[in-house]
Amino acid sequence: MKRDPRIVAQKARHLRFHRMVQRVYDTLPSQVQDSLTNVAIVVQDEPTARQRSALTGRNRDLLGLYQGVPMIERGSGNMLIPDRITLFAGPLTRYTRNRYDLERQIRKTLLHEIGHHLGYDEAGVARLGLS
Repeated sequence: MKRDPRIVAQKARHLRFHRMVQRVYDTLPSQVQDSLTNVAIVVQDEPTARQRSALTGRNRDLLGLYQGVPMIERGSGNMLIPDRITLFAGPLTRYTRNRYDLERQIRKTLLHEIGHHLGYDEAGVARLGLS
């Protein structure tokens, strides 16, 4: 059985991207990692139209998205479905020039979305230098 080289290349890119996200996550300080209990970090190729609507008028690609209940809004003992941080491989890859730049941008985007998980709005995340 012959493999389609485009599919093989796409799978290889997908695997490299996932490994890069894992490397970035592994380098986060332990207190940041500890704050991510009950948070799924997922990779998606492109945002859906519904996810893109979260851009609220900004004229750029959506690199990441936090969906959930920020920690500061949670009560004690609440059983919630897992929050979700989605990293969009297509826009992140197009936004960067090389692998080093891509890994740096994945880190920045992941920290930006973690900021939302912790309760910061866009202005708060910007003040932290994560916009």
